[in-house]
Amino acid sequence: MASSDLDGTHDWGALLAALEERTAAALAMGGEPRLAKQAAKGRLNARERVEQLCDSGSFVEYAALGGGAPPAGDAAVPADALVAGVGRIGRRACAVVAEDFTVQGGSIGHVNSAKRLRMAELALNERIPFVLMLDGAGERASNALERYPFAPTDLQTLADLRGHVPVVSMVLGTSAGHGALSGLFADLMIATEGAALFAAGPPLVKAALGLDVTPDTLGSARMHATESGVVHNLVASEDEAFSFARRYLSFFDGRLRSNDDRARRLDEILRIVPADTRRAYDMRELIDELFDHDSMCELQPLYGESMVTALGLLDGIPVLVVANQPLHHAGAITREAAEKAAHFLDVAADFDIPVVFLADNPGVMPGPDAERAGTLRAAARMYAAQRRLESPKMHVTVRKAFGFGSSLMAMNPLDHQAVTIAFPGISLGGVPATGGADASKADDTERARLLALQSGAWSAADNASYDRVIDPRDLRIELISALHLRAASA
Repeated sequence: MASSDLDGTHDWGALLAALEERTAAALAMGGEPRLAKQAAKGRLNARERVEQLCDSGSFVEYAALGGGAPPAGDAAVPADALVAGVGRIGRRACAVVAEDFTVQGGSIGHVNSAKRLRMAELALNERIPFVLMLDGAGERASNALERYPFAPTDLQTLADLRGHVPVVSMVLGTSAGHGALSGLFADLMIATEGAALFAAGPPLVKAALGLDVTPDTLGSARMHATESGVVHNLVASEDEAFSFARRYLSFFDGRLRSNDDRARRLDEILRIVPADTRRAYDMRELIDELFDHDSMCELQPLYGESMVTALGLLDGIPVLVVANQPLHHAGAITREAAEKAAHFLDVAADFDIPVVFLADNPGVMPGPDAERAGTLRAAARMYAAQRRLESPKMHVTVRKAFGFGSSLMAMNPLDHQAVTIAFPGISLGGVPATGGADASKADDTERARLLALQSGAWSAADNASYDRVIDPRDLRIELISALHLRAASA
């Protein structure tokens, strides 16, 4: 027996060789055949995804050897199917986890679960963004056969992250069960075309309901982006997902460099916005013209399409815009539109992001379908979300704002706005004049009087309902001036 064994010392050479061997096994993930199969699907593996998301060479992996020495002599599970650590994304450190589908289908074992919890707690403690990349089968079936001291869950801490640090999840393959649930706590969920997300996969659906479904028919990313609203942004590729995540996170870094003139007039706005309130136009064009050049980042564009939500810069200051979209339902606020707006208003409130409301709506969507959908409940949630904003809040009535639709868009006087602005030709009222006249069975004289009262900003200006009635071309200048009120007083 060697003397080093007798006196309790160790051979550094042997220890370092063992460390190198175990590290290599973890880095090998599921092995060449499974890595090749993943690549053949057009998908990166977990470590490639992390390297592509983070700044080059910045990622430091945590618990890479987790799963490498299971109790009872079971086979090692490389990194327990989860790559986790800290890397830089743009200007700041971020906690990052990526499910590794090449190892046991990316399923979540006890060590995997502990790693997820560790990274979520690190993000909370250090106040750094948390990014989760999903591509896994959910809870590992063999967990029931193991006895670890405790079974930690990350869901509690992920819920605690809300409002403290930005959280982004990306669905890059098929995500089921606990993994899918963890992604729902994100401020922003991005998914690639062809990805899928569900609470229980096809085998469990077959067992529970007797239904034969595929991952795509059960929970395709496109369905979640257009119908359920679970996915916020659908992208064509993993490259686009990483780029979008990096861009989104950049808006939480405070003031950014602007390549635009704060005194730029919006010369195109009179072309973009028809003076006739009955004519549709694309609100995205107005927003793009308003923001600093090339800074518009639309959020959840395929859901609640009568509302546009977008991040962008005004004089280098990150701003959320919530705007009615006349191209869809004349800008009427549907349940989906209100849900979308409420979510991103909550994000703005959590991170003190200024909000610009661009109102051009005939009110909340009416009708039996809207009532059955719970539109009023969603609208009330949106109203509460805009009411609780403590970040700078700016309202603009572009053309029309009626009924509760005006309140949802922060038009009410003395609603904590930094400024309220109207264009000259706006129409206002409890209901559109034509519909109101019909409902009240007004005669022609009364109908004409109602129409006159709703036409133009002059009555509202007369009773100080607005701070400013402006030439639309000056909108950018006016909003930047209001944005700087808080900065000037700091």
